[in-house]
Amino acid sequence: MFHDGARRRSVALLTTGVLALPAVAACGASEEGNVPAAAQDLAPTPRDLVANGSTLTWAIDAVPGTLNAYQADADTGTTRVTGAVLPALFTLDDKGRPQANPDYLESAEVVEREPRQVVVYRLNQKAVWSDGREIGAPDFAAQWRALRGKDPAYWTARNAGYDRIAKVERGKDDLEVQVTFDKPYAEWRSLFTPLYPKDVMGTPDSFNDSARTTLKNTAGPFSLKKVDRKSGDITLVRNPRWWGDQPKLDQLVFRKVAPKNRTKALTAGRVDLAQVAPGEAERISLARRDKGAKGPLAHGPGAGRNPADALMSWAVAHGTEQEAAESEQLAREQTREAVVAYAAEQKSLGAYEVRKALEPSFTQLALNGADGPLADERVRRAVARALDRKELAETVLKPLGLPAQPVGSHLALAGQDAYEDASDALGSQDTAEARALLAEAGWKPGQGAARPKNAGASGEPAEGAEGEEAVGDSGNEDRPGDDGGEYIVGEDDGKSGARGGPMLPGAVAAGQGAALWRQADVVARQDGDGKTEQGAHAQQGGPPGAYAPKGTAAPKESESPGAEGAAGPLAKDGLELTLRFVVPSGAGSEQLRAVADKIAEQLEKIGVTTAMKKVPSSGYFTDHVASGQYDMALYSWPGTAYPATDGRPIHAKPVPAADGSLNVAQNYTRVGTDRIDQLFDQAVGELDDGARKKLIKEADARIWAVAGAIPLYQRPELVAARPSVANAGAFGFATPRYQDIGFLKKGAKPGKQDRKPGS
Repeated sequence: MFHDGARRRSVALLTTGVLALPAVAACGASEEGNVPAAAQDLAPTPRDLVANGSTLTWAIDAVPGTLNAYQADADTGTTRVTGAVLPALFTLDDKGRPQANPDYLESAEVVEREPRQVVVYRLNQKAVWSDGREIGAPDFAAQWRALRGKDPAYWTARNAGYDRIAKVERGKDDLEVQVTFDKPYAEWRSLFTPLYPKDVMGTPDSFNDSARTTLKNTAGPFSLKKVDRKSGDITLVRNPRWWGDQPKLDQLVFRKVAPKNRTKALTAGRVDLAQVAPGEAERISLARRDKGAKGPLAHGPGAGRNPADALMSWAVAHGTEQEAAESEQLAREQTREAVVAYAAEQKSLGAYEVRKALEPSFTQLALNGADGPLADERVRRAVARALDRKELAETVLKPLGLPAQPVGSHLALAGQDAYEDASDALGSQDTAEARALLAEAGWKPGQGAARPKNAGASGEPAEGAEGEEAVGDSGNEDRPGDDGGEYIVGEDDGKSGARGGPMLPGAVAAGQGAALWRQADVVARQDGDGKTEQGAHAQQGGPPGAYAPKGTAAPKESESPGAEGAAGPLAKDGLELTLRFVVPSGAGSEQLRAVADKIAEQLEKIGVTTAMKKVPSSGYFTDHVASGQYDMALYSWPGTAYPATDGRPIHAKPVPAADGSLNVAQNYTRVGTDRIDQLFDQAVGELDDGARKKLIKEADARIWAVAGAIPLYQRPELVAARPSVANAGAFGFATPRYQDIGFLKKGAKPGKQDRKPGS
């Protein structure tokens, strides 16, 4: 589910592909901008072609620690379960737009704006909890009191939106709920989804504890039958009191399968539906291609050995050198066993197909602006301007056959109404501009400068730090200096001779800061046709990417000898410009490390040295990103249908806490401004859709300008599914409609979904 309460808005996603921890058109406000970059892939099927009965097993990473979606440890498993058993007043369509759910609502609308905003919900008269009680105002009121943030006894993850409500009361009858706001709240559709019964929300004890392990009173197409933490199965069954379209499945089982065990579970036939990593998706595609083929597989163990290698292996295995022969014979036997096992796995994987789309989340490069070189906004901008984001997107998405366009917004994704590419506020890739910014910041070519090898972003030891493990990486194990998980990109790797070319003069970059903010202003004020509104700020702006003061020509790369090649290493005050790039080391994070290596190569061209530090995946986010122990890091944020609400904590300016520490909320880059905060505050209370969209666009332009977070690409969503599974797979933006999921009738083929109520 695209927007799922506390978890989606409070947890950043690791981009490794193995942790729940990911091609978007840069198209402004044109009609094209409202088209998702990739369509969902669900095998959509009319309900009358889906069989009644049977059980579908769906892999999840872990049994959720809580079934209360409003607690801090809610996760994807929480979302799956609550989405099937609890009311969702608004669901999202394939473009990420909130839509009133007719199973629960006859209508929901703002009926008053002055003197205070009033929203009236008209409930479906058939909607009841599993205990037979009607869903009504007491449930809304209990949830508001629990989540408004005034009672610390409730252990809630957040109170956004609920803290703006003045009162919740019964309307003209039991089917009407009236919500009056103290402060205007534009994104009111985000509230009361999921909706819990009053017996869960009514007391701190029931909120904090009871709903963590079970949900006795539900109101979805399914009810919760059992949570078996030992086996890892969560079993849902049809809700006998359900009033809507009856579920096609008798049972829906969410099964715990750790990402590293997905291949094993698929080959054993233990699941019908499972999100997979790119490597697993490739194996499934190969298995389907190879069906019916004769002879040995052209991939897998031993497939890369040529005839000469095979002959040499045979000769050694049958040679007179006993120790070498025994070792080779053992290796040959192990290879034979691996080939047989791999072939058997491939045969089993052929029972699945891969459904793919783009996840409603994006991977970004985070630049830690708390201290060190990246505390200087000129250095952050230089890093951002050095990136070829198109190349980085292609590294991940092109091999998967998915659209590979860089993301142009921090606050929306292609296909959503709010999506507009505001990256011109920073500018496109420009090596000359990046070098000029570094020169202006005082970083000059320096020979023999000391490298701060043992310092991270905050001056902490980078090597041998407590809790870190020295790990190898099959993709980088032959890199010089890769001892203990750290290596310096470009050092002793045969590239030193390619470095050259003096830095461009610092005078070229003078005044770029003020001009950059003017450019952000210009981008924020462009109308839907790309035309700029006339005004004092607009008149000062220039064409996108032209940041030098008026009258100063931007330097041409041809003016700098060797500009196309790598720049020499830079130094300042006797220290080399080295940035610590923290990446996860675990299996399944190869794709992420490949992107990190590409970034390091691009930065080398402007004279920035990258110290790649591989750390355990289990602590990558908590021990390094959240704690600020990094200079650069890659992680993902989920997209949102409610950017004013969900974007603020991610981009809010850090403020000092009472104990003297820095309260960063979810802004792990530690970069923000008062103006960005003000724009979010204005947008969240702006009830006019057009005016709110302009505020969101201006906020996004200014986030680009401060260059703390650089969106790169939308994450791939790859799902292994039995071909007979209908109406499930890669959902993209859309909320799953659980009652429509099932298996095709014998002889039926998937086609366009044309829902027939009651079928």
